[in-house]
Amino acid sequence: MNKPIRTMAVFCMLLFLGLMLNATYLMYVQADDLNDNALNRRVIQEAFSRERGAILVRREPVAESKPSDDVYKWQRTYPKPFKYAHVTGWFSYFSQSGIERTENDVLSGNDSRLFVTRLVDMVNNAQPKGGSVELTLDPEAQEAAYDGLQSIGPDVQGAVVALEPSSGKVLAMVSLPSFDPNKLASHDLKEVASYDRKLNEDPTEPKLNRAIQTTLPPGSTFKLVTAAAALESGNYSADSDVPGGPTYKLPQSTKVIGNGGRACGTDRIPMVQALEQSCNTSFLALADEVGNEAMADQAEKFGFNGTSLEDLPAQARSVYPRGANRPNTALTGIGQYDVRASPLQMAMVVSAIANDGEVMRPYLVDTVRSPDLDTLDKTEPETLSEAMSSATAHDLRDMLVSVVANGTGTPAQIPGVDVGGKTGTAESGQEGRKNYAWFVSFAPADEPKVAVAVMIQNAPVANDDIAGGRLAGPIAKSVMEAVIDQ
Repeated sequence: MNKPIRTMAVFCMLLFLGLMLNATYLMYVQADDLNDNALNRRVIQEAFSRERGAILVRREPVAESKPSDDVYKWQRTYPKPFKYAHVTGWFSYFSQSGIERTENDVLSGNDSRLFVTRLVDMVNNAQPKGGSVELTLDPEAQEAAYDGLQSIGPDVQGAVVALEPSSGKVLAMVSLPSFDPNKLASHDLKEVASYDRKLNEDPTEPKLNRAIQTTLPPGSTFKLVTAAAALESGNYSADSDVPGGPTYKLPQSTKVIGNGGRACGTDRIPMVQALEQSCNTSFLALADEVGNEAMADQAEKFGFNGTSLEDLPAQARSVYPRGANRPNTALTGIGQYDVRASPLQMAMVVSAIANDGEVMRPYLVDTVRSPDLDTLDKTEPETLSEAMSSATAHDLRDMLVSVVANGTGTPAQIPGVDVGGKTGTAESGQEGRKNYAWFVSFAPADEPKVAVAVMIQNAPVANDDIAGGRLAGPIAKSVMEAVIDQ
């Protein structure tokens, strides 16, 4: 063989070797990444044409696949779209979100726990079927939360989260404005793209799950954290008097803050009165006295500066600012300065108080089942932290019951039931933006079944009429009633 032919043969062999190595790398090393790539249309089209498992709430589907007479064979549908949109998310040709995304392997039938089912389907030359996912949501509580937010009026922006204090189960999660996931799951891909573009361009951000993805100043609801820090410091008890008075001058500052005319005494007042009347002067002074480090430690025990929900993507971190100076630390005591919280986080705070100081990890996925309804997995409650002693939690529960019975929380009263709660109205800190209204609560006080956080980010009312008790309190009441009346 002459030299040119030999050189060409070696070159061709190297080319074949390179092709083999590349094919091996793509099929074995990169296979999982390529399958999971959102741009892989082949994989998405195959999944889009498959019978997908249902997402269930109390055994009723809130997302399911129905036969279709087009090329894709199965149409994903959402029977109650607006009420559950931010939880179920959507499954479209272009993207996925919510439970549809986080539980995609189960719903599509690709989960390793469904190996035997897939093997049987393959032997029978049948398309794989997905498993089902049963959620923790309470349909009555979800409906009460949705209807309550809507009742405020058009263009409302807000969210409601309800938890079972003893377990961390999410009983309700609603965000407004909402959207129709059916329009994102449609087989008319041009209409899907048009609707998706419309949602993305909407300044009210209807896709945003405000229950977990929006963090705002929590205002006076954060006084629960400040009160817990003061009680846990050992310097105060439930019977102690705390600083009161009509005004408070921030340390190292000329800024003076008042109480909005509420009855907060002239010097020192009982802590229960400070909570009943939501006295800014008391909690500004307590936060300054406790100090930034202890305040930050207490906030983080409740879950601030971290995330806890694993069943939905993109949870925002609620923030307590470590290292803040004295005047700003004082402001954190009333939920201002750089304190930011999601409705889920504030539900966790009040839930811990209701649960003897124990913070439970919140969860949405209760049970995962095979296509034959065999249980593959069931979530077990998990303790995240001990936010405070049971004695401190007991004292705070009693004081919060008094807030609803005698103070600013009266709109949440339920006849024949002891309810604990706390109102909050926070300044947006932005010129031209309305204040935010908050309400957190639990019931029944002696054996809490539900803890609720309501946040109103924007309401069609005058700014002077925005108050946590007036706007958010009735919503919390209806959600609590929905749970305890069952």
